[in-house]
Amino acid sequence: MNKLIAPSVLAADFANLQRDVEMINQSEADWFHIDVMDGVFVPNISFGMPVISAIKKHAKKTMDVHLMIVNPDQYITTFKNVGADILTVHYEACTHVHRTLQAIKAAGMKAGIALNPHTPIAVLEDVIKDIDMVCLMSVNPGFGGQSFIENTYKKVKQLKNLIEFSGATTLIEIDGGVTDKNAEQLVEAGADVLVAGSYVFGSQDPIATIQDLKNRIS
Repeated sequence: MNKLIAPSVLAADFANLQRDVEMINQSEADWFHIDVMDGVFVPNISFGMPVISAIKKHAKKTMDVHLMIVNPDQYITTFKNVGADILTVHYEACTHVHRTLQAIKAAGMKAGIALNPHTPIAVLEDVIKDIDMVCLMSVNPGFGGQSFIENTYKKVKQLKNLIEFSGATTLIEIDGGVTDKNAEQLVEAGADVLVAGSYVFGSQDPIATIQDLKNRIS
């Protein structure tokens, strides 16, 4: 499959959110990546449901919603209703991972599991065939603009091996510190989706930056 770019809306200009959503629509980006933080699971607070609903009204591409929250199960239907196409929950926040995955799919969304940098790939062995996408955190979750954790390459390779060994079709997404310096190496290691936030929105020309990333991984 083609490798995908998912700009992280967390890094957008919140005072000009519609403008930045339209920019993503017009760019070569494939998805919108939307981080939801509750101030409990991670030390930061981000979008609530009204903002996601507002983005959905203008977004013309897949809405990839990443929940960095405790008790994600109680909000699954809510996030479907506000426009999520893919819903990713953290392994570390779920007591019954298999049940959560099934609930997300039953609600009509693709089901993702995110792993923090310290969480080993092995925890997914028993559920890998039930997961549509694994989001590997390549920074500690909670804030944008952090430096990429180099151990991520090893984890991508381990995850790719697990997916292939299991005969699964799971996508691998990388979230955190993605730039032109590591995009190609991540795809070579096995990544399918690259989330880029500060690197895109902090650039002089975000559309050109997205195009450059896309060219590098195509």
